[in-house]
Amino acid sequence: MKGVILAGGLGTRLRPLTKVTNKHLLPIYNKPMIYYPLETLVQAGLKEILIVSGPEHAGHFLHLLGSGKEWGVKLSYELQDEPGGIAQALGLAEDFADNKPVVAILGDNIYEDNLSGSIKNFATEPIGAHVFLKEVINPSRFGVACVKSDRIIEIIEKPQKSPSNWVVTGCYLYDTQVFSIIKKLKPSSRGELEITDVNNYYIKAGTMKFSKLTGYWTDAGTFESLLRANQLAARKNGFLVED
Repeated sequence: MKGVILAGGLGTRLRPLTKVTNKHLLPIYNKPMIYYPLETLVQAGLKEILIVSGPEHAGHFLHLLGSGKEWGVKLSYELQDEPGGIAQALGLAEDFADNKPVVAILGDNIYEDNLSGSIKNFATEPIGAHVFLKEVINPSRFGVACVKSDRIIEIIEKPQKSPSNWVVTGCYLYDTQVFSIIKKLKPSSRGELEITDVNNYYIKAGTMKFSKLTGYWTDAGTFESLLRANQLAARKNGFLVED
């Protein structure tokens, strides 16, 4: 099984912080943001990991992360020439995946939970897809999962009126057919290939599974969530942040 960290995009919601650097290189407490998803994949035992980024700062990632030797992994790099959505970025990993299942994780997602068990279980029987859900107070920012009993029946992207508080976080486990699914996608109204459309394909096929997170989770794509990510990381490292 191979890992893919999706670290493209322009980070416009974080301007002017991202005027001269990539969002995923910003600090989260005592480490660059991209270290967190990288360590999530390393913790799960993955040895080959691809970094997908835009051309503006690709060299910065290479300079920061190098070959991956520091983490005991082999890192590769791929360019997303222009922002076209998470699914488009993942599609660039097809050759790297080499007909193996993949773990795709967004470069700004920070997890307290150890995802290793779910990832390793999926690797032993890589059929369909698996996502990680978290209950949040502001679900309309995310893809919202409609859960019935032990299955997801639909994921709705950024609904104005949310049917639940359970959202799909930015780590996705896919079998080898994910790349053929991406090739069938049509751009959304935003002009992007949406990862929610990929996930709904698996849901309709009856092969989507999920886990619910118990620890904290956050992205870091807005000023508010960037601050929250720093506070959570600081607390985890024993530094008490006053509310």
